[in-house]
Amino acid sequence: MASSVTTIPPAPSAEAVAYFSALFGFETDCWDVHAAMAGQADFVLLDVRGPDLFARGHIAGALNIPHGKITAARMAVWSGETVFVTYCAGPHCNGAARGALRLARLGRPVKIMIGGVAGWVDEGFTLQDVPHA
Repeated sequence: MASSVTTIPPAPSAEAVAYFSALFGFETDCWDVHAAMAGQADFVLLDVRGPDLFARGHIAGALNIPHGKITAARMAVWSGETVFVTYCAGPHCNGAARGALRLARLGRPVKIMIGGVAGWVDEGFTLQDVPHA
């Protein structure tokens, strides 16, 4: 008897290759972002949560632009070729996808950082907070 895992069989290998290969065009992970931020990052890291959550802890070097505030006028600061990586609280939050969708609709190259803040902390990386005045 098949388990609930195998009742629906896996996709054929060629389809799986296409699907999993395509994922890398849409997402990156905390380790890759961390390694890139330690060197010279070739992307802009956007924390798309609200300012209060950003102030409580964010990835060093990230800019805070809540996903609802991503507009053509605001993004005009960067060239059209600038790559953006969005993140939010974690896998329970769709803010990174919302921000990425807004950027994609503006014709901007974008990926999401899977895991978000929760994944970042889970990997043992530290967060930076905003100093209080």
